[in-house]
Amino acid sequence: MELGMIGLGKMGANMTTRLLRGGHRVVAYDLSADAVRADAAAGADGARTLEEVVSKLAAPRAIWVMVPAGEPTENTLNALAAHLSPGDILVDGGNSNYKDTLRRAATLRAQGMYLVDAGTSGGIWGLAEGYSLMIGGDEDAVERLRPVLESLAPGAARGWGRVGPSGAGHFVKMVHNGIEYGLMQAYAEGFEIMRAKPEFALDLHQIAEIWRFGSVVRSWLLDLAANALADDAELRDIKGWVADSGEGRWTVAEAIDLSVPAPVITLSLQARFASRQDESYAAKLLAALRNQFGGHAVKHEEA
Repeated sequence: MELGMIGLGKMGANMTTRLLRGGHRVVAYDLSADAVRADAAAGADGARTLEEVVSKLAAPRAIWVMVPAGEPTENTLNALAAHLSPGDILVDGGNSNYKDTLRRAATLRAQGMYLVDAGTSGGIWGLAEGYSLMIGGDEDAVERLRPVLESLAPGAARGWGRVGPSGAGHFVKMVHNGIEYGLMQAYAEGFEIMRAKPEFALDLHQIAEIWRFGSVVRSWLLDLAANALADDAELRDIKGWVADSGEGRWTVAEAIDLSVPAPVITLSLQARFASRQDESYAAKLLAALRNQFGGHAVKHEEA
């Protein structure tokens, strides 16, 4: 099958490589000319513009977009749609908000085109391991994409599936990332508790390696934790500043809208916010209140 690939960041480039290995023809485009040249050297057909991508693909076309969520995705999909024809498929493989996907799918459907949302997980490991793909969209459109999806996934019959209509793929990926927040936070807290017990002189990397096999808490995230601890168990070169890319917030907001209790995911998101504070005003006020009602000592800033 032939496919257009828009966005050749690390994940997009790795997906292109995996598709080329699967025998697919890929027409690749990115704002970075160097990225296009690198993909062309690997076997892709490079393009200099979005219009050129469309012109190099035979109708009905399929174009996969891997750009940041929000305005970059909006602008790219709109620009492509201006050159596409009824029956063509656009795939949004980024972490778009599913509500945006519902709106975009309706707009494209009115023009006779399909939007397939592909919640994509796998990160930098996807090239070797394959990508977990949560697909939303028209059944016929998804079936047309089957050869591509089977090449990108860990196996032809595993690690991917159509989970529902347009928007469902991004909705499931949103919840997936919310769960990821909670799992990561639980590991982080557990290892910190063990590190705080110096009399046992615990080897945290050793413990991670023990847990990786046979334990009920074994997981790929634990494998990655073991990798990080092997390099430096004290994590001396890493600042404890943790970003969030949006999906955790959306998951918490959705839980509130649906009246579904989600304390673990919510608190893990709040922990990321707390990690970005050099100093907490709330903690200062807590100390001041303890001093006011109980005369508890407070520590003062050094001059």
